[in-house]
Amino acid sequence: MRETAATWPPGRFADRLLYPGDVQEQQQSGTAAQGAKSTLARDIALYTVARFAMVIAVAALLMLAKVPALVALAVSVVVVMPLSLLVFGKLRRRVAIGMAERGAERKARREELLAQLRGERAADAG
Repeated sequence: MRETAATWPPGRFADRLLYPGDVQEQQQSGTAAQGAKSTLARDIALYTVARFAMVIAVAALLMLAKVPALVALAVSVVVVMPLSLLVFGKLRRRVAIGMAERGAERKARREELLAQLRGERAADAG
């Protein structure tokens, strides 16, 4: 059903605005989220660099065995894919956990915003 101006006047936006207490809570949770975000970014960067380093190391070993560079690079990429899952398992799990937590935070924030747009107040804020 389409909402009309009579059922949803512009003045009702005041009910949907954030209050000063809400802003302080968001700022405090935002600094914690930034810390988690920087840890996730660091873990992703470490995992990526570690996998590239492993590709380069395996390719270098193959080139020392007189394998052409392009073939060595191709073989090392294929070999390192499953090998890095085993060798860097702990780092990979940290990245996966961080991404799952970040996804859950984004989903919760999205649901909170949608509730505010519907005109509902969060149960913990009210």
